[in-house]
Amino acid sequence: MTASSDTGDLSEFRKNRVWELDFLRGIALVMMMIMHFSYDVRYEFGFCAFAFLEDPWFREFIHPVILLLFVGISGVCCSFSGNNLKRGLKLLIVSAGLTIATLFITEYLGIYCLILFNVLHLLSVSILVYAFLTSAEKKIPGSGTDPRIKNAFSLIIGFIGLYIIVLNNNLSLYDYASDSPLLMPLGISVSNMPDVVDFMPIIPWMGIFLVGSVIGRTCYSEKRSLFPLPAASERKIPAIAGYALSVPEFLGKHSLSVYVIHQPVFYSILYLIFSLPA
Repeated sequence: MTASSDTGDLSEFRKNRVWELDFLRGIALVMMMIMHFSYDVRYEFGFCAFAFLEDPWFREFIHPVILLLFVGISGVCCSFSGNNLKRGLKLLIVSAGLTIATLFITEYLGIYCLILFNVLHLLSVSILVYAFLTSAEKKIPGSGTDPRIKNAFSLIIGFIGLYIIVLNNNLSLYDYASDSPLLMPLGISVSNMPDVVDFMPIIPWMGIFLVGSVIGRTCYSEKRSLFPLPAASERKIPAIAGYALSVPEFLGKHSLSVYVIHQPVFYSILYLIFSLPA
């Protein structure tokens, strides 16, 4: 039996993609789905399980790491796109649809799941901001040929990102200083706002995204994997390990679709389970 028969030939799946970014984003997505499933079971359906959600080690370490990985990798991937304006607008429409859907479900189905600004809203706004910055970069004469211009802009974007992160330290000073809902996406607590779920403010998370984009611009300037995999015929990985690697890659490649559909699927399954007669 040859090595190629021991492993799934993933060359077509990985063709022209930086596999490690898909893999890492897929891992973050799996962790996020586990967290959402646990939340639904414990809080939406009131089943006494998954108490780790309330433990400090999860709230203060694991949860931020999941978000850091997901948002940061999204920033890195943003540096690969040739049309971030289109991507940002598309994601903005999807996130607006999500808000409308959760408003309808909350008001008419009695399931409180109102989302006003979550990770999809954050990513759409962040992508559009990045598109604006790179558009300004392209207008500078010689930007396509002089690497110093790209390096300077990378430095500017990085400083903007770090500044947004640092702003988080003093954000609470402005809590309840206004009742304008326009301030809510920044992360400022606003008077008379309804409770929302899955909130993801611009400060500090857009900063994480922009720093990730700088990593993409510098470490992936040639838009190629930093860890190229050998050809299928040269791999010595058992089939089960190969597929274990490919599942997170697949999820990472289709992260938007998976993120949008996983919660309705989880909730529907759990509703059926908990509706069964005892």
